[in-house]
Amino acid sequence: MELQMAADELKSVINRLKRAQGQIAGVINMIEQGRSCEEVVTQLAAASRALDRAGFAIIATGLQHCMTDEGGAQDLDRDQMRARLEKLFLSLA
Repeated sequence: MELQMAADELKSVINRLKRAQGQIAGVINMIEQGRSCEEVVTQLAAASRALDRAGFAIIATGLQHCMTDEGGAQDLDRDQMRARLEKLFLSLA
């Protein structure tokens, strides 16, 4: 399955993922330094939000491509399409 996105959309997703990567590295450092639970959880929540936003951006911008060009999606009926979309969104829940 190939992900096709416009360059500006792709850049935004990559930036979000890099931000999450940095935040996760920060969480690891905070744990190693013995920082407070509150600080660690706050940073971890920020990383989680960055990952969620990247995932939602991928779904939102790649939706048409994923649903029309790949895996015979054009042969799916309305209920099958709805189930497939629901599965994508729930994978981020």
